[in-house]
Amino acid sequence: MLGVEGLAGPLGRAALLVGLIGAFFGLIAAVMGTRNEDEKVLRLVPRFATLSCVSAIAAFAAMEWAMITRDFSLAYIQKVGSKSTPALYNFTAVWSALEGSILLWLLVLTCLTSGIVFKYRTRITDPMVGWAVATMFFVGIFFFILTLGPANPFAVGAPGVLDGPGPNPLLQNHILVVFHPPILYLGYVGMTVPFAFAIGALITGRVGEGWLVETRRWALFSWGFLTLGIILGSWWSYEVLGWSGVWAWDPVENASFIPWLTGTAYIHSVLVQERRGMLRVWNLSLLVSTFSLTILGTFLTRSGVLNSVHAFSESSIGPYLLSFFAIIVVVSVALIGWRGQKLHSPGTIDSPLSREGAFLANNVVFSVFAFVVLLGTVFPLIIEAFQNRQLVVGEPFFDKLAVPAGLTLLFLMCVAPVLPWRKASGELLADRLFWPAWGGIGALAFSVGLGATGFAPLLTFALGGFAGGAALRQLVLATRRQGLRGFVGRANGGMVVHIGVILIAVALAASNSYTHSQELLLKQGVVATFDGHTFELMGFKEESDARSTVVAAMVRVDGGKTYTPAITKYKSIGTNIGTPSVKSSFVKDIYLTIEPPVKVSSKTAKIKVFIKPMVMWLWIGGGLMGVGTVLSAFPGRRRKPTDATSALVPSETSA
Repeated sequence: MLGVEGLAGPLGRAALLVGLIGAFFGLIAAVMGTRNEDEKVLRLVPRFATLSCVSAIAAFAAMEWAMITRDFSLAYIQKVGSKSTPALYNFTAVWSALEGSILLWLLVLTCLTSGIVFKYRTRITDPMVGWAVATMFFVGIFFFILTLGPANPFAVGAPGVLDGPGPNPLLQNHILVVFHPPILYLGYVGMTVPFAFAIGALITGRVGEGWLVETRRWALFSWGFLTLGIILGSWWSYEVLGWSGVWAWDPVENASFIPWLTGTAYIHSVLVQERRGMLRVWNLSLLVSTFSLTILGTFLTRSGVLNSVHAFSESSIGPYLLSFFAIIVVVSVALIGWRGQKLHSPGTIDSPLSREGAFLANNVVFSVFAFVVLLGTVFPLIIEAFQNRQLVVGEPFFDKLAVPAGLTLLFLMCVAPVLPWRKASGELLADRLFWPAWGGIGALAFSVGLGATGFAPLLTFALGGFAGGAALRQLVLATRRQGLRGFVGRANGGMVVHIGVILIAVALAASNSYTHSQELLLKQGVVATFDGHTFELMGFKEESDARSTVVAAMVRVDGGKTYTPAITKYKSIGTNIGTPSVKSSFVKDIYLTIEPPVKVSSKTAKIKVFIKPMVMWLWIGGGLMGVGTVLSAFPGRRRKPTDATSALVPSETSA
């Protein structure tokens, strides 16, 4: 007879099975009800969506309960659980490995499906809504099958196990592990919603601009969560890994960055379709690509095919994810081909010197950037599969790509905000670009005055000042007309996002180009100097418990506060993990790590010091991007009907 501590496994498996049944019958009800225009059947869809969602919540709660109670009867708890893991990291251990991460994905997906059904419950009879919901149920069925099959978190483990190693040590020493994965998943999984409505539009043939109205905010918020997740991941890398960087072009980092690039392209080009009725095929392709790339990224992250600090161990989930990826791509391309005649755009680009021309150029750069990053990420896998040899595509390859792409995008951010729709005259451009250009000149002069050198960073600072001036000009004009409400709306919220991107670009250029580092052998009581700063070893601090042993060096910086870079040895694993200590300011960070081995008795420590300018502005820029995303989601000043929207048929307008 099972005790209370052994109930999590059976309850979790039962909940997943019930959720699968709910998703399956929800799919049947949505498809049959929509095809037969049977309102009675369609009214069952919300019940099945709720059943599926509640079941996923119950399964996730059972997994958390098993983790909290250390139910080592489950194989997953044996893998990532430990009696000595602190409560916070024991809670987050649920998504620290393959099975739990898929369960988290399923939780977010079923909650989104239920939310969509609730939002459109009065319009469930609309065929486009019906097919969109059916698509989301189909995706949900796939992930339920994963959790009941190759990624089952409730599989029974070996008998007699009384303790485990705990989660990866890198995932139990920083608070960001609580926020980074769930927020990233909200972005990843959230892209299912606009994809589902795109499929609904293709199936129903309503491929004008009406379906964009239904997906704009969903796509925007998903993109915003994906952006925030990537920023938090960079912050985690900076605070935890001890290498002083924020982005290493790690394959799993790339797996989240690639759909971000295509999603960003969509966020921009969808404005052209709404305004001018153009780029219909392109926008549908971008949505399909973005969702497909989230599935491909899940394969890269969770199949074990890549060696990465972020990747999980090898599993049998890979063929399932690749097959699902192939189904998504084949079906989507077939639907786009089927509706090719209806996807003909009524508008054309009148001049490259127009806002739509700038958006098209923007899309080309983002798409090429995404393709090359994808190629560099999967190329080693292709070589290994066909030639049975290992190849590494490292940072130099990606850096050579990223610098020109980033500079091109900054240039487009200088020009695009001041361009009108359709066509711009030279006189108009000269007038609108006057003050932004002076902003670029001022930024360049200020940088040179501070001693900045190097063509690429100086060009980044100049273009950053230029683009910042263009964005600020737009915001100033908007606030003059509308007051503080001028910040609200897609155009002006987008300018706030642009300012955030500019800050990140400038901060990356500064921190990557002008970082100084030195390894110092500090002796207790002796002051050392480096790059105009003083460092003094004040002693050591040692802590030990059943989980780990921590040795931290207490280093006084510039005669003020003491910082404690440390090394932690996890006893159950026998792994040493370094933890940096950072003195942050708006101007620069002083980043300290302690180099092993640490001999406390010698009263000396090898401390590596990194002086990194402007790192804090990366996080400020990320915060501004989040604020701008929220502002963009709310309606701004109403415009007159555009060429595209005035041409919609009634069914599309009401959709």
